[in-house]
This record gives sequence, C-alpha cells and structure tokens, in this order.
Amino acid sequence: MTRATTKWAGALALALSTALVPPAFAKEKYKVYLSMSYIGNDWQAEAANMVKAMAASKTMADKVTLKVQVAGPNAQRQIQQINAMVQAGANAIVVYPISPTALNQVVKNACAKGVTIIAYDGEITEPCAYNVTIDQTEAGTKTAEWLVDKLGGKGRVVMVTGVPGTSVDTARTAAAKAVFAKHSGIQVVGELVGMWSQAVARTELSKLLATRGWDDIDGLWMQVGCYTADAMQLEAGRTAKQLKPCAGEGSNGGRIQMLPAGTKVDGANGSYAPMDAPRISYASPPYSGAYALKLAVSILDGKKDVPHHTTLPLPLVTNDTIKLCETGSWDEMKNGCNVFKPSVIKNPGWFASIFSEKTPEVGLNAALNGQPED
Repeated sequence: MTRATTKWAGALALALSTALVPPAFAKEKYKVYLSMSYIGNDWQAEAANMVKAMAASKTMADKVTLKVQVAGPNAQRQIQQINAMVQAGANAIVVYPISPTALNQVVKNACAKGVTIIAYDGEITEPCAYNVTIDQTEAGTKTAEWLVDKLGGKGRVVMVTGVPGTSVDTARTAAAKAVFAKHSGIQVVGELVGMWSQAVARTELSKLLATRGWDDIDGLWMQVGCYTADAMQLEAGRTAKQLKPCAGEGSNGGRIQMLPAGTKVDGANGSYAPMDAPRISYASPPYSGAYALKLAVSILDGKKDVPHHTTLPLPLVTNDTIKLCETGSWDEMKNGCNVFKPSVIKNPGWFASIFSEKTPEVGLNAALNGQPED
C-alpha cells in the first residue's frame, strides 16, 4: 500500500467514525406514556386521539415518543402498569385515573424517581401529581339547577351517572343530588349507572322503562345519554314537542337535536336531526389530555410555574347558545360554533367540545383521526 493510499484510508476511517458519533446538540426524545383506565365510551377514544395528535404535532414530534397502555376499570392493573412504565424509563406519564386515591402511592414513588405525572379529566390527589380538569362540582350543580328550573321546582327525575369510583362521577353526582335535595318538589325516581356510554344508557333506561313509563318521568339528568333518551322517546311514539328536558353531555347527536326544528343540516335523519330538544349540554373537553401532554413536556423542558391544578373552562351550551359549525374549521370554532353537521360527524355519541386556544395543534382531524392540525 502506498503512502498516499494509507493516508486516504486513514482519513476515510476517521470520517466514518465521526459520522457514527451523535452530534453534541442532538437531544434524546422524552419517553412519555399515556395510561388509560376505562375506555368503553366515545369520550375516551376521542381524548386518546387528541393526545396522539398532540404527540405527532410539529411542536412535539421531535421531542416526544408516546406509548399507550390501557388498564381498564381495574386500579391494581393501572398501578402495575405505571410501575412498569417507571421501570422502563418514563420521563412523564399522562394518566386518566380510575380513582382519585388508589394510585397515590405508585404516583408518589414515580415522582420520587423524577417522573412527571399529570392526570386529565379525572383527578389524582397525591400532591406531587399535576391535574387538568374542569370543575366537576360546577358541572353537576349548574346542570341540575337548569333542570330544576325547567321543571318549575317539582317533578320526577331519573339520574344516569358515569363510571363509579372516578373523581368525575363522584363530584358530578354529589353536586346534582345536593341541588335536588334543596327542592322538596323534586323526586329522584331512578339512579342508573351509565358508564358514560350511549349504549349502556340505553340498556339501563330500558330496564327502568319496563316498570315505569315515560309518562312517569318529568326530567332527566344524565352524564351521558340525552341523545339516546330522546331517540328512545321518539321510538316509543312521542313527538319532538313531548321530549323530556334533559341535562346532559356534549355529544354531537344531542346538540344536533337541540337545534331549532327545521334547521337545514347535511346528513340529518331520524333522531340525529334538529328538533329543538330542551337541553343543557356540557362536557369535560376531550382536548384535556392533549393539553396535559403539552404541560408535561413544558415541565420536562424546565418550566417552573406550571400549577399543580389547571381548571379548564366549563363548556355549557343551551338551546339559546347552540351554534352550527358549517365547515368545522379552526377559525369557525374560535368564533363559537359548538355542534357539527351529521355529514361531518357520523357518530352521534362523539363529543363536540374540542376547541381551545391552549391547544391549536389539535382540532377536528385530531379528535376524529388522531391527526394534528399542522
């Protein structure tokens, strides 16, 4: 081998070895887990889509590797999964907790190892955890007050609650009962566990209606199920003008029913049509998980002033404030539209409160398909 060849080979070897060394400025992505408990409803699927979309957005894609695990309605399984996430090197865990207290010890242990824990919608009471929620007591109180007012302070009410044991269900239900208890004319004639599912609400209402007809019910307070309750009344031969007032969730199907009868909307049919249904509609916004992920990353980036409890605005919509989105664009939602055409949203159980200026990375495509806006 000539001297020139040797010199060239050495230079090549040096260049190759240098290329294999990561640049000093290259930063390893944060390892973030999404820990979900109960997922058997439309809201949970939509919220998970928005978390995934946030992780895939331009602001996050180079920073975050997201992994998703589902524990189901089993606190012990969620504890085991969170332990495993910590052992696998998680930097942060975004969690929908099955209980406000059952995860406290595993969360405390995770915090002690430097893992950021942030819950969305449901709360974790361990002080080191961060929480992103609406005021669930306010939600239960305002919706129950609306129903009492609609009934003139007297009537027979059926309650359909959510997933037992969660902070969301506990706070909402207790608040509504406290309102009803203040009015001697209000009688709660049924309390059903609806699991935040339109399908479960139908099943439980059907059982109740086997012994009590619609004429024996004056109003409904439902964490999820107003859309289904109206559909069942129509199926039973009642007219749109005979629908019982319902204080319930922010499903798109329920909000379409709230629109004035005769409103022209593409794709409307049957119970998924405008009928001026008497309603107050609220929701924990599905973007809460995406915002929790955004906050978690800001904490990992060194932001010091993130509050341990972030309370999101409560989205309340009545027949007076219902506003149809013509296209579902970001600008249109920013201007206050709050229900989407059935031709855009095929699933009536899908939740419509997806807009927040805090999360411009995620919008309609995020909620539907897990795709970011950018």
